[in-house]
Amino acid sequence: MIEHERLNEQTADEVDQEFAEFQALADDGIDPATRAPFATVRPLLTTFLERNVPDDDELLVGWLDGEPKLYFPDDPLVSDARFLAAAAPLVEKSGSTRIDTDRGEVLIASQPVRIGNQGGALLVVIFLEEDRSEIRNTMRTYAIVGALSLALIVAIAFWQAGRLLAPLRTMRQAADEITETDLSRRLPLTGNDDVTALTRTFNGMLDRLDAAFTGQRQLLDDAGHELRTPLTILQGHLELLDADNPVEVAETRDLLLDEIDRMRRLVDDLILLAKTERPGFLHHEPVDVAALTESTLAKATGLADRDWSVDEAAAVTIDADSDRITQALLQMAHNAVKHTGPGDTVALGSAVDDGNVLFWVRDTGSGVDAADRERIFERFGRGHDTTTDGFGLGLAIVTGIARAHGGTAWLDDAYHDGARFCFSIPFPTSPTRQESF
Repeated sequence: MIEHERLNEQTADEVDQEFAEFQALADDGIDPATRAPFATVRPLLTTFLERNVPDDDELLVGWLDGEPKLYFPDDPLVSDARFLAAAAPLVEKSGSTRIDTDRGEVLIASQPVRIGNQGGALLVVIFLEEDRSEIRNTMRTYAIVGALSLALIVAIAFWQAGRLLAPLRTMRQAADEITETDLSRRLPLTGNDDVTALTRTFNGMLDRLDAAFTGQRQLLDDAGHELRTPLTILQGHLELLDADNPVEVAETRDLLLDEIDRMRRLVDDLILLAKTERPGFLHHEPVDVAALTESTLAKATGLADRDWSVDEAAAVTIDADSDRITQALLQMAHNAVKHTGPGDTVALGSAVDDGNVLFWVRDTGSGVDAADRERIFERFGRGHDTTTDGFGLGLAIVTGIARAHGGTAWLDDAYHDGARFCFSIPFPTSPTRQESF
């Protein structure tokens, strides 16, 4: 539609241009060949046709004495009855009309002229079908080029989309291959875009899930191993029990109750250890570290007859769970009691050090063998000292409480007069000093 309107405007401009040139020549009225005024219409039309070259789709006709006398280029249309019938009424007055011919639709426009008693007209004939054919060919070319371009763009977009979505397909395949027993699959990292960032996040999630599931399986294995012994003891004594012997029944009852109590303590420790890795384990509140250190010492003195003391108490307030910190300190104090005797020193302490609040319990006992320093912080990790009882969960619970606060737990390698167990809690702000106790 737009091209059709443009074609009509272009055709009108061509006709107007021809008529403007013809009118200018007529107004001048001077024959360039003789430098004298045009005596009749014929030399005027002849001069105009000789000086103008029509376009390929144009035909210029000089109408004289009721018929086309002059025309350029030579064209059989001038003898076509349909042309003659349509052009005759236009000679006396300017105007235009359209007719259908063997060569398609034709526009005929007339510009009358009169010199003296003789009249005539210049006819501009436009073969519209030629221009329309060119437009159709152009549009056909545009359509072919557009279709090819669209196909190329679709192919490139499909290829690019496939390349960009390849990591997502790999991620989906990896998710399909992941089972509850195998979380080892990881996605390759390529590039530095949003999909790569998503892949990195997905791998991080798999790492966390793998670590969590591995820890759960290890916990179940360790717990099953620890519970198997008291269950075996219970089963063995019940199978051998002589129900008719009151003395044996009483002894067996006491023994089984002791084993049940031991199992209860084991289950309680396992539940506590599992809770350390869950959200909501801590209940944060402002904690006066110095007061907490002193109050924990008072509670620890009931564990055993030892030389209890406080090395140092940090006069700061932190945002933490006071009950869990007390629980961790008492676990370490209980561990110290098991490795010391009456009269030995067991001391608690707290201090601010390099953005952390440190808590520790030291003793003057037998210390820890170098081979046991890492293992004793693991679940069910025990040292080579078999003279003490326990499940090997105490220091693991301390580590869990420290990690829940964002800190860690360790054995001080620089302390050699026994053992000094420490754990830290981050203290990022500048400490607000209080009055020392």
